[in-house]
Amino acid sequence: MGYNNKQIISMLKVWLMMVLMIMGTQTHAQLSSDFYAESCPSLFPAVRRVMQRAVAKERRMAASLLRLFFHDCFVNGCDGSILLDDTSSFRGEKTAGPNNNSVRGFEVIDKIKLRVEKLCPGVVSCADIVAISARDSVLLLGGPRWSVKLGRRDSKKAGFSAANSGVIPSPSSTLNNLINRFKAQGLSARDMVALSGAHTIGQANCLTFRNRIYNESNINRSFALTRRKNCPATSGSGDNKKAPLDIGSPTRFDHSYYNQLLDKKGLLTSDQVLFNGGGTDSLVKTYSRSLNTFYRDFVRAMIKMGDIKPLTGSNGQIRRNCRRPN
Repeated sequence: MGYNNKQIISMLKVWLMMVLMIMGTQTHAQLSSDFYAESCPSLFPAVRRVMQRAVAKERRMAASLLRLFFHDCFVNGCDGSILLDDTSSFRGEKTAGPNNNSVRGFEVIDKIKLRVEKLCPGVVSCADIVAISARDSVLLLGGPRWSVKLGRRDSKKAGFSAANSGVIPSPSSTLNNLINRFKAQGLSARDMVALSGAHTIGQANCLTFRNRIYNESNINRSFALTRRKNCPATSGSGDNKKAPLDIGSPTRFDHSYYNQLLDKKGLLTSDQVLFNGGGTDSLVKTYSRSLNTFYRDFVRAMIKMGDIKPLTGSNGQIRRNCRRPN
């Protein structure tokens, strides 16, 4: 069956309209820093006020909320799934190996959500609140500012098995393991080294660095002896005793973490492998010398990490309570 020119033109117009509609939908679904500009204009100040109180009460909370974002994004994307409690139909991620008795800050997210819901009910996702709180955590400890891309929606289920599958690098990771784990998320080796700089704040449990301070050779002896005073060699003894990841300025977001690596004072095995004769040594040196370069690369990497498989458009939901699906 043949078509005349008029019919062909008409069909082309319909096809073009459909393409434009699809492109418009896709564009609408992309994350943007002004996503809530009209629907919740007071979002950022509301989050900041809660964050300021939380960090003033406990400086370590900033590191915890930054880590919460990382652990959320690396398991099935930045979808707020890490916030979900266990239900009758699924097991949450909170008790998975990398998170159990380790990831924290859920109460702060609850407080932020409660405040935001009063201002803009049913509008802002928990996933976006986690992303904003991570940015504010860095900012409140003297780190760089950046525009957070928003528009994520919340997962209706958690990924306990995925969280246990090794997607989150362990404190004993080799350099190749770190590079591969980040590569699997679309992040480069440079992104990985920059994001590792988040260890300029926060603390780690004795359980995670015991082997390093007692058995590894690429460690400053004086540093190891100091850490041993509060971390017994016997497994099960003092496992939860803590030490700062950055001994130079543990509550300020700067680049002293990288200088520490140059001196073989990385607390975790996964810290020191960044500077141990491998391919990332030069980057560690660069960041140790230039705070601005570190800040620039860290911000870029955080934005890239925030783009990992977000739920947008009609996918997922906007949870009323971050701990459970609607």
